[in-house]
Amino acid sequence: MTTTYTPDDPAYLDEKDLRVELERVFDLCHGCRLCFNLCPSFPTLFATIDARDGDVSAMTPAEQDEVVDECYQCKLCYPKCPYVPPHEWQLDFPRLMMRAHAVRHAEGLPIRQQITDQALARTDVLGKISVAAAPVVNKLTGTPGSLSRKLMEKTTGMASERLLPPYARTRFSTWFKRRGANRGPRAFITGAAQGEVSVFPTCFIEYMEPEVAQDLVKVYERNGVACSMPEGAACCGAPWLHQGNIKEFTKAAKKNVTALAKEVRAGKEVVVAQPTCAYVVKKDYPLYLANTPLGADAAMVAEHTADPAEFLINLHKAEGTTLDTEFPGRESGAVPDQVTYHVACHLQAQHIGLKSRDLLKVAGIKATLVQKCSGIDGTWGYRAENYELARKVAQPMVKEIEAAGNEVVCGDCHLANGAIEQETGTKPVHPLQLMARAYGIPKEPS
Repeated sequence: MTTTYTPDDPAYLDEKDLRVELERVFDLCHGCRLCFNLCPSFPTLFATIDARDGDVSAMTPAEQDEVVDECYQCKLCYPKCPYVPPHEWQLDFPRLMMRAHAVRHAEGLPIRQQITDQALARTDVLGKISVAAAPVVNKLTGTPGSLSRKLMEKTTGMASERLLPPYARTRFSTWFKRRGANRGPRAFITGAAQGEVSVFPTCFIEYMEPEVAQDLVKVYERNGVACSMPEGAACCGAPWLHQGNIKEFTKAAKKNVTALAKEVRAGKEVVVAQPTCAYVVKKDYPLYLANTPLGADAAMVAEHTADPAEFLINLHKAEGTTLDTEFPGRESGAVPDQVTYHVACHLQAQHIGLKSRDLLKVAGIKATLVQKCSGIDGTWGYRAENYELARKVAQPMVKEIEAAGNEVVCGDCHLANGAIEQETGTKPVHPLQLMARAYGIPKEPS
């Protein structure tokens, strides 16, 4: 039996060994079927094997590859599957799918796919250019189905009908540095000091939604938590990882672990403002850097990394610390009594509970939960070849949001929020933004 999931294993990029493991895992999944409704991979897998009278060995490599292509790394297998490690069967479906992509990448990809991969993964390069030219870029990319978007699809492979998030005119890091230069340390902190965090904004917040991290900083400061930013951190590297480009992902992991480890050693916790990126820092960095000189640092950073709401709830429940529970914004009607809260897949996979729901409850806001996938998951839903299937995946989520009937929808995931806006016409807000308004903290001028 082979269970080769770690990239430094000599057999990791051996296609023959991979095919043996795909057959083993597919046979186990076919016999269980607990994940039949999680993503398109499983219905495709079960139907194919059923058509072979249950003989998994009769699947062709092309049929195996179709299952791989329909996995979008939502990670919901982990809370659902009874056979994940340390079970003796060692079934790790998401990492097996990533291994399959790594084997393909090592063997060489078609030129078109290489171009799409580069367009989706060079987030920092694209972000810096796009923020500098935000009005022009947003005009060219902001209308799904437009001529410029159709041209973009032909050249980069990104779906022309997919709603793309607009770029901000000012990066979060620029705002943060300017703000620090205009005030003394902790000038806006009220009450006793309750710790320090290093805010890792990720490319989504840095270039597209800086207002999320702006509100995060202000909410943290209101609760006595000083905020800084890690020097030298960049995109978490998730697009490289999901494409199977181990070399580029490992390079990104090393860069970020080096930057974040300095912050942890300085006594700070790392707060990651995007669930996908937080998952990468917590789960993937320790695995991919395990047998490198940065292995210990990666494990240390993972141990000291938290989702924004996770950190605040831990602060509220810990002995000797607490949250400010005065919410003037609630009294003025700045926030609703009830909202719809979309639970991001990569938060569920972290096994930390529903911390954003708990945080909203502290502010007296009741959350109706929606725990269905948005169909984006990293960059999978942005690709032209996946667009229609991604929208189909999102429909159960849409039905639950509409059934909830709340005017305000919130969610932690920038990617999922974009899909929600496209499918429902409602632009979600981040839970930390609702907390900021509940505290009476005004929006930052745009």
